[in-house]
Amino acid sequence: MNVRADAAIAVAIGDLVAAIAATLRRSGIADADTEARDLVAVTAGQNRFWPRLRADLDATTEVVERAQAAASRRALGMPFAYAVGQAAFRHLTLTVNESVLIPRQETELLVDLVLQRGATGGVVADVGTGSGAIALALASEGRFDRVLATDVAADAIAVARENARALHLNVEFRTGDLLAPIAGERLDVLVSNPPYIAFDEAAALPTAVRDWEPGHALFSGNSGLDATSRIVRGAPELLCTGGLLALEVDCRRALQVAELVASSGAYGGVSVCQDLMGRDRFVLATRV
Repeated sequence: MNVRADAAIAVAIGDLVAAIAATLRRSGIADADTEARDLVAVTAGQNRFWPRLRADLDATTEVVERAQAAASRRALGMPFAYAVGQAAFRHLTLTVNESVLIPRQETELLVDLVLQRGATGGVVADVGTGSGAIALALASEGRFDRVLATDVAADAIAVARENARALHLNVEFRTGDLLAPIAGERLDVLVSNPPYIAFDEAAALPTAVRDWEPGHALFSGNSGLDATSRIVRGAPELLCTGGLLALEVDCRRALQVAELVASSGAYGGVSVCQDLMGRDRFVLATRV
């Protein structure tokens, strides 16, 4: 059931939340009440507590229409972030759509690891930037001289550029496959959350991931290691001596990636770091 907000009919925020919750519940969305409140808050540009605190306040026509449109998309199974067109990453709010991977909480830790190792000066490149999450967080929180970001998908780069403009952050975006757009650069940090799922693992993915998120950001050959291997092999030509290679990896393949990095002979100090769930998730190494 839709609710309307116009000059004749005022719709309270609480009633809007209730109507959207009913829509989501009919579509089998778990915890529909919480999602409805969050959805209304995001579309209104408010914090998640606002719908409760302002339940008796009349919603504007724009908020009603935007919230109902987002609810309709969510009811079709679209992930929440795509439905509302936004995702949080560290302290940033990013525009997202189906052209880019939805930023994950574990990737926030990758930013922490880079900032701990090299947040002052130099050049950092984010390979496979998607929405620009990693690059924009580093540009915001670090003190790098330059931040570069690449992605094979022009649509993804367009989203990342939009986010940079909205956040007033200076990042150099380049379209192309993995390291190709930054050939000839000298980097102090190369960071990447590349695709790392094998093709035959697609069926095991949650439908919200498999059916909605971009395949080029998920899948990486029959082994899941194609993109990671190419980055490991190509990074020594770009990294300065002492430069940091920081990779997010599939927890099932973290040790395999670490062995790949160590066996190349181009890196030292190879380490595997865990995510918040205690899973091996990141591989770090220093260019020797």
